[in-house]
Amino acid sequence: MTRPVSSPASSAAAAPAARIRHAPRARLFTSGYSALTMDELAHELGMSKKTLYRHFRSKDELIDAIIDEIGQAIRDRMDSVLSDPKLDFTQKLCGLIDVVGSNLALASPGMLHDLQRFAPQLYQKIDDLRQRNVPYVFGRLIRTGLAEGKVRPEIDPAFAVEFWLQAIRGLVHPDGLERTQLTPRQTLERAVHLFFGGLLSPAGRRDYDKHLASCEKHPPV
Repeated sequence: MTRPVSSPASSAAAAPAARIRHAPRARLFTSGYSALTMDELAHELGMSKKTLYRHFRSKDELIDAIIDEIGQAIRDRMDSVLSDPKLDFTQKLCGLIDVVGSNLALASPGMLHDLQRFAPQLYQKIDDLRQRNVPYVFGRLIRTGLAEGKVRPEIDPAFAVEFWLQAIRGLVHPDGLERTQLTPRQTLERAVHLFFGGLLSPAGRRDYDKHLASCEKHPPV
């Protein structure tokens, strides 16, 4: 089946929407939901509010589209890591830490708390994406580790994945971040070290320790 070709008109219509989605990201991540206004965004983009609202009917609709776009990009990058036949289990683990960590590094505890308080439906959407992606991604990763003998053979993948999901949901919750005083990126790195330290076989642990230095030496940009 051939993929439908976009017409010049549809491509031209999509370009402003993509520009609008990209423009507020930095402000959203650094200053939070409440600091982002459609008035300021229209001014920043050099367009009228009428044009802005033609593409997105509200601030929530715009941020919803941003979350979708970022979520899909993360999923695509994780699929690429997991499907790479040249990478073994520990290299895939290191790659996934880079993918997730580079995106968590953008989100401050204050931004997450602001979103939870003023737009709970959007905060819930982020949590829903996490609940779909974690079982899929880490389920595949753990099964790879079992097949390579890098994960202890008695480990139940379904239970391990559910344990990881609930741990991460609690740790990156704004209240959890406030208690630990860690950034989301720091939380991920410590959680991975603690969780996979108990999951790995002796061979897996040796391999993980060898690659850990490489992960820390080459942080994501």
